[in-house]
Amino acid sequence: MTTALSLRLGAGLLHHARVRPDGVALTVGRREHTYGEAAATARRWAALLVEAAGGRPRRVGVFAHRSEASYLGVAAALLAGAAFVPLNRKFPAERTRSMLERADVDALIVDAASLPGLAGLLRGLPRKPVVLLPDVVRSQAGDLGDVRLLDAMDLAAAAPLEQLPEVSPDDLAYLLFTSGSTGVPKGVPVTHGNVRAFLDANQARYRLTPDDRLTQTFDQTFDLSVFDLFMAWENGARLCSTDPIELLAPFKYLERNGITVWFSVPSVGAMLRRRGVLTPGSMPTLRWSLFCGEALPRATAEAWQAAAPNSVVENLYGPTELTIACTVHRWDPATSPAACAHDNVPIGRPYPGLLPLVVDERLDPVPDGATGELCMAGAQTTPGYWRAPGITAERWFTHQGRSYYRTGDLVRLQDGEYVCLGRNDQQVKVGGHRVELGEIEAVLRRAGAVEAVALLWPDPGTVTAVVTGADDVAALTAACDAALPAYMAPRAVHLVEEMPVNANGKVDRAALRRRLDETSTARS
Repeated sequence: MTTALSLRLGAGLLHHARVRPDGVALTVGRREHTYGEAAATARRWAALLVEAAGGRPRRVGVFAHRSEASYLGVAAALLAGAAFVPLNRKFPAERTRSMLERADVDALIVDAASLPGLAGLLRGLPRKPVVLLPDVVRSQAGDLGDVRLLDAMDLAAAAPLEQLPEVSPDDLAYLLFTSGSTGVPKGVPVTHGNVRAFLDANQARYRLTPDDRLTQTFDQTFDLSVFDLFMAWENGARLCSTDPIELLAPFKYLERNGITVWFSVPSVGAMLRRRGVLTPGSMPTLRWSLFCGEALPRATAEAWQAAAPNSVVENLYGPTELTIACTVHRWDPATSPAACAHDNVPIGRPYPGLLPLVVDERLDPVPDGATGELCMAGAQTTPGYWRAPGITAERWFTHQGRSYYRTGDLVRLQDGEYVCLGRNDQQVKVGGHRVELGEIEAVLRRAGAVEAVALLWPDPGTVTAVVTGADDVAALTAACDAALPAYMAPRAVHLVEEMPVNANGKVDRAALRRRLDETSTARS
């Protein structure tokens, strides 16, 4: 596809609404939405977005969670020519209000379950957006002050938007806020050109068809959700919104929905392995199993491959600033285990069209095989942080005329693929010695822990470990003493039932420290 319409995210939804309108585009709970229904609904909402903005809207917030409004709201924003801004009702209200104010949205799409938090979210905003309530009537909205409301009746009665605004590669597709080291979320503006390059690479790699069914295990404030949403709709496949409770034992869910493409953070696989439910042959319908967002332990990859024997297992890697994922490794039971570093699966090779560069602290390239920070240039490299030139200058730099993003991840090129050795901001010093926490975690996993996190606690000179799934903490301690220099060996190993995770399903290290503080206080 090469037309302006095809460049637009959401073009696949319209295409398949024309050629197979009765095919299912979206399943939320027990409710199915066909391509014809979904496209017609998104066009109606898009028409009201354009009318409310007096022309093409710039940015549309989607304050909804795993509902029809959350998915079709994204489609409506894109069809109206706007960028979508995902917001999460599970986040603290002040954090969401900050995102909403900084994004300066023209409109806000809100589902019924998020409505109770809306008044507080809008309070104090210097410019009130128009609010669309797809599944709520005006009388249920409560007192929202002078905000203009368009309720379910307005949206149902609207005529579909016929003339769609054209989009260019440099137009924003979405604005996503990620955690910032300063405590203030950073906005990452991602363009249509960025996402189109990513989708084109994945179209060629996975060759999905209308028979495929994809999970949506991620909240939409996590950019990995973009893969599921648009890879499904680009190919006429079905997107199945997954309730987090179903992830505790997903096998019945996978079988009932005929899921063929799984995508999650590796922690989900580790959790299933820890619970003892990742049994061989238990997921026969899967043909692709994809993991991204954090390191994929070798043991998790092996257990998942055994549970999904008909599936190809792949480890994807990439920060939001490089558009979802930028490298990939295909798991091979015969060769991949030997290629692991720190017992983690390699992050693999860059996507087509991306240019990797591994640099030292001075941003000078290092020789192949040497350890350095991974940087990346190419069509998936986003333009910088939202209205933040200062921190943009810290993370982007120019090399040989190209703009490179600094990932902060330490890698080494090994047999033509990259292995990740940890974060440069997780490289700590203990007694003057450099320590990579990932190396300690690998020793703990090899010694029997399912999950392992090493951190400095209770003081900057003391390494402490937190693990799950271990039967013998003393054996873990002995393994560390045997494998690591004394300054690297954890002073204590704490066993927990489950790791705390953040909204994106990643291990929350700050929450772990708070839990250790609370436990220590209770014992004293």
